[in-house]
Amino acid sequence: MKLSPDIAHQLVANGIRLTRQREEVFGILLQKRDHPTATELFLRAKKHMPSISLATIYNCLDALVVSGLVKQVNVNRAPTRYCANLKEHSHFYCESCGTVSDVETPVKKGWSLPGGYTVSQAEVSLRGLCPKCSKTNL
Repeated sequence: MKLSPDIAHQLVANGIRLTRQREEVFGILLQKRDHPTATELFLRAKKHMPSISLATIYNCLDALVVSGLVKQVNVNRAPTRYCANLKEHSHFYCESCGTVSDVETPVKKGWSLPGGYTVSQAEVSLRGLCPKCSKTNL
């Protein structure tokens, strides 16, 4: 999968050596924003790069996470999922079908923290039923 010149420049600007494998993994994450696991990424990448290994997928993901271009999404004890949406957002986990969706984080009103705390990062996870599963369970 060929990345746009802007995305390729973004990778290089973040200190990522642009390899075909990294380009493929990042392109897959950008193409379908469904928060895939490493195994799901591996199966998708195999279609375009039959010789790619699962270890290579993990190495690519590690480099993308370290560079700040991809976020890890952890839901309970399930396999880690990966998200290329770097805008401020939270995640909604459907307890029925297992999908993970991006949701806007309302930040109009700040957190009420005791004095002296400095927040460097906040992660909010929501759980429940997605619209499709909510209709099914009526």
